[in-house]
Amino acid sequence: MNHEQAPKRKLLAVFAHPDDETFICGGTLAKYAAEGVEITLVSATKGDMGRRMGNPPYLNRETMAAAREQELREACECLGIGRLIFFGIRDKTVEFEDEESLVGRIEALIREVEPDVVLTFHERYGGHPDHCAIGKATTAAFRRSAGGEAGGRKGAKGAASALYFITFGDAMERPEHYGYTRKDVVRVDVQAHNAAKLAAFRAHRCQTEIDEWVWQSDKSALSRFGRHEYFLKGDVDAPQRTNDDLF
Repeated sequence: MNHEQAPKRKLLAVFAHPDDETFICGGTLAKYAAEGVEITLVSATKGDMGRRMGNPPYLNRETMAAAREQELREACECLGIGRLIFFGIRDKTVEFEDEESLVGRIEALIREVEPDVVLTFHERYGGHPDHCAIGKATTAAFRRSAGGEAGGRKGAKGAASALYFITFGDAMERPEHYGYTRKDVVRVDVQAHNAAKLAAFRAHRCQTEIDEWVWQSDKSALSRFGRHEYFLKGDVDAPQRTNDDLF
C-alpha cells in the first residue's frame, strides 16, 4: 500500500503594502490557509508613507512603519498566513527600484518556495504605482522562473504553477471593460471565511479606525463583504483550470 502523502500545496503572494493582503483578497487567503495551503506573503514596503495615522491620529512618519509591521503580523495570524517577508523598500518608491534587481529577488524566492500559485497585482490595473511596479516585477519573475523548464514546474496536482492578478471588489464581474473575457476570471467563494477577513481588517487598526463600519457589530460589518473575490488569470498559456478555484 502506498502511504505517500500528496505534496503540500503552496501559495506565494507578492504585494506592495501591509493591508493589501487583507483588503483585497483576505477571504481567499483565509480559505486556502484553512485548507492547509502553505502561504508565503511578501510586503515590499512597510507602508510608512500611508496617509491614515489612526483616528484620532497617534502615529507619525517615525512610528508608522513599526506599527504597520506589527499590524500586518497580527493580520497574518488572523488569516493563517505562515510566512511573512518584508523587502524593506520605502513606501511609494517601488517603481524607482532597480527593476532587474527586484525581478531577480522575486525569482529567487519563487525558486525557493516552489509555489503552485503566485498572486500579485496587474501591472496596469493595480490602482497605485507601487502596486503596478511590484506586479510588473513579479510577473516578469514568474515567467522567467518557468521559462527554462519544459511545461513549467509541477504543482501538487501535476499542473504547472499558475499566476493570478488580484482585483478590486467585483471589478471582474465585467472583465470586458478591461479587455478580458469571463474565461480569464476566477471567482472564489469566500463566504465561510469572511469572519477571518474581518478580524484581519481590525488588526490593521491604524488604517481602519476611520471606517466606522469595520467596528460595528460583527453581523453588521460582515454584511459589507461580498461572497466572492475575483482573480484574473495571468498565465494564459497554462493548462485550463476551473473558474472557481486558484488551484
